[in-house]
Amino acid sequence: MNHYICMTCGVQYELSIKEPSHCIICEEERQFVSSKGQAWTTLETMIESGAYKTQMKLEAEGLYSINTNPRFGIGQTAYLVKDNGFNLLWDCITYLDQDTIKMMNERGGIDAIALSHPHYYSSQVEWAEIFDATIYIHEDDREWVTRKSEKIVFWSGETLELSKGIILQRIGGHFKGGTVLEWKNGNNQQGILLCGDIIRVVDDQDWVSFMYSYPNFIPLPSVTVERISKRMNEIQFTRLYDAFNRIIREDAAQHVQKSAKRYIEALSGKWFNT
Repeated sequence: MNHYICMTCGVQYELSIKEPSHCIICEEERQFVSSKGQAWTTLETMIESGAYKTQMKLEAEGLYSINTNPRFGIGQTAYLVKDNGFNLLWDCITYLDQDTIKMMNERGGIDAIALSHPHYYSSQVEWAEIFDATIYIHEDDREWVTRKSEKIVFWSGETLELSKGIILQRIGGHFKGGTVLEWKNGNNQQGILLCGDIIRVVDDQDWVSFMYSYPNFIPLPSVTVERISKRMNEIQFTRLYDAFNRIIREDAAQHVQKSAKRYIEALSGKWFNT
């Protein structure tokens, strides 16, 4: 019996004797099945291979980025937020070995895990069990959980404060339960937003975008982006980190608003004429 992991998206499944017949995450139109076909591994196989290492980097006071090298699955960045004795893992990566556990414990461990959306569920239950942490997932994304656990709390509504100044904000879009993290004390109390790719920083890092599917280039409707834009006006932040460690360091809230305006104008045909 193994907890098999999809090698394309990095999400771990329930115990089974055989590899699952398909990955519900990858077969849905927001993701994709590899052109080489569906492939599976296990965490034990990854560790035994000796091919992977976890990298942690101090990004700002109280904030660490966490990556797997070489890239595995989608290749996202997770973050550790440390604030007033509360340690939160924002989003998750698949790879977890003894070196990773040691690095996390040296920084005080993990009290809670919060997820932006299903593409980053990874091996979240493994992490939760190792660190005795609670997992927070918006109830609107309950159907995408591939490995059940008593550690998972399905929260509801638009906001949930996990600790003073650390607030989950459901803004939807990419997924119905799409969530961003508002960290009020980040960046010297000016506010940091951790957004997964519910909001995605583009190449020049002065703009962001919003998509239903990034790999398949399916945009969100303009009315959805307009709603997201209004929600973002309710959140205080000056710096933004996305799922791939792209950063808007100053005036991030203004960059999000101007990007939403450009996006809406482009979809409505006002921004260009071709």
